[in-house]
Amino acid sequence: MVNTIDLSSINNAQNLRKMVFASLFAAMTAVGAYIKIPIPIGPVPITLQILFIFLAGAMLKSKWGTISMVVYLLLGIVGIPVFAGGSSGLGVLFGPTGGYLIGFVAATFIIGILADRTGTSNILLNAVFMTIGLGAIYLFGITQLVIVANLTPMQAIGGGMLPFLIGDFLKIAAAAYIASKFEI
Repeated sequence: MVNTIDLSSINNAQNLRKMVFASLFAAMTAVGAYIKIPIPIGPVPITLQILFIFLAGAMLKSKWGTISMVVYLLLGIVGIPVFAGGSSGLGVLFGPTGGYLIGFVAATFIIGILADRTGTSNILLNAVFMTIGLGAIYLFGITQLVIVANLTPMQAIGGGMLPFLIGDFLKIAAAAYIASKFEI
């Protein structure tokens, strides 16, 4: 008797695996939001969320990485305290830091699309992709700071980007290395 492999069960197992990891990255992003360091020059705190966003995009790629961040946002919107400092609700998305949250989804998608095309074994490429994703987060975040907090673009950049650059580039270095070593 010849053994046959049911390809649909393999695909189902792979999809289940991706769903589990997408849920895990949504949860890790929520945990990263609780590790919060407020800074005195603006409303945006330092958190570890960005690290998990970079990893979700690189390791889960565009589809499942984006799903993980959409799940994260939906959890916060329905009232589960997963946003920075344990905040939640739709109002957070319309507040000063909401642009960063929307940028999380965009960044994960961008990093994932780029990783879909080239893979993630190259640390330098991972760092480039994550830097592009970080640019998307800052674009959405700074734009919302200008609109909602009524800041000038320079004030928004000064309070919503510059204080975070060194830490974010350290997170990129860590995430680029981790993504190059693990395949999901």
